[in-house]
Amino acid sequence: QVQLVESGGGVVQTGGSLRLSCKASGRTFSSSAMGWFRQAPGKEREFVATINWSGSNKVHADPVKGRFTISRDNAKNSVYLQMNSLKPEDTAVYYCAAALGQSTYSNPNRYAYWGQGTQVTVSS
Repeated sequence: QVQLVESGGGVVQTGGSLRLSCKASGRTFSSSAMGWFRQAPGKEREFVATINWSGSNKVHADPVKGRFTISRDNAKNSVYLQMNSLKPEDTAVYYCAAALGQSTYSNPNRYAYWGQGTQVTVSS
C-alpha cells in the first residue's frame, strides 16, 4: 500500500513558477515509477510527466515539454514537478500517482495509487 500527499499548488501569474511535491509512504516507493497528471474543469484527466524507478528516464507530455521537469528523491520518498513559464491553460488539479511497474507510463491505467490532488491556478 502506498499513500501519496501532494503539496505546492497555489495561484501564480502567467510566466511564473511553482514546484509541486509528492510525499509517499510505503516501502515500495523506490521501486515504483511515478507520474503527474492534471485535470481541468470539464476535461478528462491528462498525462503530464512520468519518471522511472531510478530517475534515469523521464517523459514529459508535449504541452509541458521544455517548461516542466519531473524529478524524484528516493531517499526522501518524494517526487517533484518543477513548473516554469506557466500559462493559464496549465490551470488544473494536479495529481501524483504511483505505478506497480518500474518503467515510465503515460497511461493512467498503469497507476495503482493516487494522491488527493493540489490546485494550480495561473492567472492571466
